[in-house]
Amino acid sequence: MINKLHCIIFSDSSPSSSSHELQSSMAIHLSNVLFFPITNSLHQSKQSSSSLHFSTSNRHFHGFRLFSTRRTQRRRRQSTYEVASRIRDTSSIITDLEKQTEGDEHTENESVAAEIANSWREIHGSNDWTGLLDPMNDLLRSEIIRYGEMAQSCYDAFDYDPFSKYCGSCRFSRSKFFERLGMESGGYEVTRYLYATSNINLPNFFKKSRWPKVWSKNANWIGYVAVSNDAKSKLLGRRDIAIAWRGTVTRLEWIVDLMDFLKPVAAAKIPCPNLAVKAESGFLALYTDKDEGCGYSKLSAREQIVTEVKRLVERFAGEEMSITITGHSLGSALAVLSGFDVAEMGVNRLENGRVVPVAVFSFSGPRVGNFSFKERLQELGVKVLRVVNVHDVVPKTPGFLINESVPTAVMKFAEELPWSYSHVGVELKLDHKISPFLKDTNDPVCAHNLEAHLHLLDGYHGKGRRFVLTSGRDPALVNKACDFLKDHYLVPPNWRQDENKGMIRNKDGRWIQPDRSKFDDHPEDIHHHLKQLGLTFDS
Repeated sequence: MINKLHCIIFSDSSPSSSSHELQSSMAIHLSNVLFFPITNSLHQSKQSSSSLHFSTSNRHFHGFRLFSTRRTQRRRRQSTYEVASRIRDTSSIITDLEKQTEGDEHTENESVAAEIANSWREIHGSNDWTGLLDPMNDLLRSEIIRYGEMAQSCYDAFDYDPFSKYCGSCRFSRSKFFERLGMESGGYEVTRYLYATSNINLPNFFKKSRWPKVWSKNANWIGYVAVSNDAKSKLLGRRDIAIAWRGTVTRLEWIVDLMDFLKPVAAAKIPCPNLAVKAESGFLALYTDKDEGCGYSKLSAREQIVTEVKRLVERFAGEEMSITITGHSLGSALAVLSGFDVAEMGVNRLENGRVVPVAVFSFSGPRVGNFSFKERLQELGVKVLRVVNVHDVVPKTPGFLINESVPTAVMKFAEELPWSYSHVGVELKLDHKISPFLKDTNDPVCAHNLEAHLHLLDGYHGKGRRFVLTSGRDPALVNKACDFLKDHYLVPPNWRQDENKGMIRNKDGRWIQPDRSKFDDHPEDIHHHLKQLGLTFDS
């Protein structure tokens, strides 16, 4: 069929320029129809690491041109009418091929949708991802990347610029969040933004504006809660409540800013019956502290989370549901803490006794608590999948000396020590040195980069298996906030920035910072949910 079509298009080349242009147009059209589906289907097994771009239509088109040139030398005098007639015939064939391709894609999408809906519990960790990580399950990989992109959206939407009067806030309104990030097809709606007080000693996490009048002196935006819409819920097989936490994207000094000693979670008013269950005090402070003089952080991040999850669980009580939490770096620690809290508070338990499963997809996360914290998290049924780069220093902290690598008996004996930590959940180890796209560097910022982790996931198929990208996810994203891609790909480092750094020209021709709509602080019904959960609130 393909060879026949070659001959139809290139069996003649009249001197007429209009005919030649028409031929070229049809050749491009045909190559797109024929080879994009072929490229996608073969991509998983034949993708080469030598090129940054994955569209092969240009390569095939050049092949057609060579074939055309040879045929042209032999048949220069064939009539323009015959060429036009054959191109019309080809047009009909292309239309049929397009219809067939659309039908195949529709069938494939339906098949994938059914597979996700039928296996979501396993993808969500019901069996601790047994048998899904090596070799890597395709559905699981795509879901991990999807939640990783939610965590990445917190970086992309955050205003880091100290010259902006909105520094420390989200750059987009809640209703337009995913649309402004080009993620509107993801099928989620943001239901509330999350804020934390910046009175904690983490200067590389919190950002403050240099303007005298700012949106908030003591608060920073740190993430959001979203819920899947009806169409996405049908695809997923359940209503998914997603929580994404912002972390640290560049400098890693926050590690030494941590207090680095353990504190009982009960002392932070998380109602855990076991006083031996402890978490790192800096993470607990970030999660539970509040500033009652600030409209945005008068409620702690913890209070914002548990009340919003409760509200959504009650709203969709008649449906199948899941709670999925994600975060990178410091945001990963908050994701684990909030998953623990949601389960410990029973926010995921319905009145009829049904328990909504809670899963955490963690990226480059540090250790959060001690061995008892790990055991209690398992008792609560919270599933955690930790994605790490083996060359990243952050997952090795805190707890350099006493951690999960020592015998369990030693961990039990050392539990009272303030620096005895244990990782939780299941670990998925990646290695950036096996990707042919990335530099062989020891730069800790590159090794910690979230986009790099998503790139590594895209090419990971299991231990000892060849690195082959599967989804066509653009490797250029790796250099969005670092310098990690090999230089010959010609992707500039740290390339992502707003046009004109957010400045616009007003009607007088002056460049100014545009005003933003008022930020949401807390929903009106939050007091009701606080009382239901036994949390007090002083207005």
